[in-house]
Formats: sequence, C-alpha cells, structure tokens
Amino acid sequence: MALSTSRPGDRPGATTPVATSIETPASWFVAGVVLFILTFSYGTPLLSVVSLKPIAEELASPRSIPAFANSLAWVGAGTGAMAFGWIAERIGIRATVAFGGLMIGAGLAVASQGGKWELLIGHGLLLGVLGGGAVNVPLIVYISRWFDRRRGTALALVSSGQYISGVLWPPIIAAGIAAFGWRATMLAFGIVSGLAVMLAGMTCLRPTPAGHLLYQQDGSRGMISGQSPRLTFFLLCVAGFLCCTPMAMPLGHVIALCSDLGIAPARGALMLSVLLGSAFISRLFWGWLSDTVGGLYTVLAGSICQAAAMVGFILTQDEAGLFAVAAAFGFGFSGIIPAYVVALRDLFPASEGSWRIPVWFFSNIVGMALGGWLAGYIYDELGSYAPAFMIGLVLNLANVAIMASLAMHRREMASEVLRPAG
Repeated sequence: MALSTSRPGDRPGATTPVATSIETPASWFVAGVVLFILTFSYGTPLLSVVSLKPIAEELASPRSIPAFANSLAWVGAGTGAMAFGWIAERIGIRATVAFGGLMIGAGLAVASQGGKWELLIGHGLLLGVLGGGAVNVPLIVYISRWFDRRRGTALALVSSGQYISGVLWPPIIAAGIAAFGWRATMLAFGIVSGLAVMLAGMTCLRPTPAGHLLYQQDGSRGMISGQSPRLTFFLLCVAGFLCCTPMAMPLGHVIALCSDLGIAPARGALMLSVLLGSAFISRLFWGWLSDTVGGLYTVLAGSICQAAAMVGFILTQDEAGLFAVAAAFGFGFSGIIPAYVVALRDLFPASEGSWRIPVWFFSNIVGMALGGWLAGYIYDELGSYAPAFMIGLVLNLANVAIMASLAMHRREMASEVLRPAG
C-alpha cells in the first residue's frame, strides 16, 4: 500500500500518495487540445443569443422562443452528459468527442433551415443531448485525470474555452448576421465547429495516464461535519442550480438589454465579449485560488462577487456603466464552475467522478437553462429585464447561504482532523 503525506496548500484532510506526479508536458498539451475543442463547442449556443432578435422577428415569435432554444441546448447537453460520461469510459474519449462534433454540426444545420420546431429540435436534441452532451462534461472529467497537483489551474484553463468563445465569436457572428442573415451564419458556423471538434478529437486526444489510478481515492468521502456524503452532494447540486440560474440571465440577454436601452447591437455584442473576456482573464486567478484554499471557499467567494454584479445590472442604465458591470460580472462568475469540480474531486473519490460530475453539471445546466428562458419570459410579460434580475439576485443569495454553511462545516471537520489526540 502506498504511503501518504500532506502537501502545502492541500485542502484539510487530503492526502497524496508518495509517487511521481502524473503531470507531464503531455498533460498540458492535452489541456490545450481540450481548450481548443471547448472554444468551438461552447461557442455554438451563442448563435441563438446573438441572433435572438432577428430570429424572433423572422419567425414572428416572442423572444422566449430563441431563448428557449438556447436553454434546450444547455439542458440537452447536461442530460446527454450523464449518459456520455458512462459511454466515454467504455468506448474511449476520441470516439465520443468525434460523435459529438458530428451532432453539433447537424444540430445547427437543422436549426438554420426551418421554423420554430426545427430551431428547438436542432438545439435540444442534436446540438444539446447528442452534441454538447458528448463533448463538454466528458472532456472536463477526462482532463481532471491528467492532473494531481495543479488540477484547479488546469480545469480553469480548459473551462476558459467558454469565455474565449464568448470573446471571439459574438462579433464574428454579428458581422455574419448583418452580411448574410442568421440562417446562413448558423449553418456555416455549425459546419466549421463540427469539423474542428471531430478532427481535434480524433487526432489529438490520448488515453489518460495509467498513474491516475494511484489517485483514485484522493477524495475524502463528502467530508462535511455532521453530514453524510449523500447530503453533501445533494446540497452541492442545489447550490449549483441556484448560482447558475442568475448566471445565465446577463449571458443570454445582455445584447437584447442593450438594444432596449438604445445601445447598438454591435456595442451589445462587444459588451458580451467584454464580460466573457473579463471571465477568461480572471479564471486563472480563480484556478490558483482553488489550488490554494480549496474549491468550496473559491465557490463562495465567486458567488458573492456574482451577486454584487447582479445588483449592478439592476441599477445601471447607461452604456459606460453597463460595460463596467459586465466586466465585474465576468470576474465574479468565471471561477465558480471549475471550483465546484475541484470541490467534488476534493470531497469524493475520483472513481466516482464519471457520474458525480455529470450529475452535478446537469443540475447547474438546468439552472442555466431556466435563467435564460425565465429572463426572456418575464421580459415578454412585463417588458423589462429588471424583475428577472431581481429574482436572480435572490437565488444567488440563497446559493451564498448554502456554500457558506458547507464551507463553515468543512472548516469544523478540518479542525477535528487536525486536533491532537488525547
């Protein structure tokens, strides 16, 4: 049996086998490949965000229809991930991701060629369940097995694909819509993204290092004082839902919000890019913080920052102020998702990651989907985004309360572990 020892910066109660680290230059190469793939896969739902108003106008539908399509893409990806996490364990990550890339291209192709039902089916089933479900979360689980010492930093890096895509694609998509219309732009983006994901997955992804088996029990079995692992996991899922519902509101509606305030759509797309660019720049800081103080405390800090930015969106109406609030929101929410994954790996054995991480992602993706749809629905009913953002703020504060309780009881458990016997 391998001896164990603690490392500086380890979370309380964590142990590390005395063995050569599984991290090598190959780990960072694979992380770069995953980042490339996620930059495309996370960019595909942005089509319905940037083109929300043109789609609604052409289809003679309320804004809640394209917003619902975007929500279906996220819910579908979360639902599919629970199955594809298991599938990837059996047929390998290459085939799984290649299939997902094919479905991503097919989903946007179907959505671009028809009416409301094609839009919803293309996003929900093909782009979501069979596309994003086979790519996004399985790659997060996959990359976590390439790292042991700097897992938080690596997860922050690859998850930044969402924010690189947010900086890179909205201006390009907006320019494509202005020049060729939303249908041609959606079709072209689907073809390019599908090919990029398929080729990168088939040619560059590798089997995880055998050494990761040495770390299969690096979690501490939901080690929260006075709570069972089952309750701890349930609370983490509820907290993920509560933080991701408000998270989706500015992400999905900031461009439309700007248009309603008389700000040009191109400036609104730039604002979304600023928001996601701020998220990308700050995410490495949050990754470092996760490696230093642990995932629970990082989630708590990020959630508090996100709540403060939600207040800014409610109170701010001018363009310059909204740019500042968007940057602050990007800073706050960017570290939350990777830190949750770090917390799950801290609290539970790695051998359970292939099902716990997808189930947790499903709960937060349902929150993302609800937030995007709810903001559109409330706007359609009341003609304003402010009430939706207020509801989002209340949910965000509930998340802060849950995470503060978990962090506090985690500290209590750490004190019990470190207390001298006798």
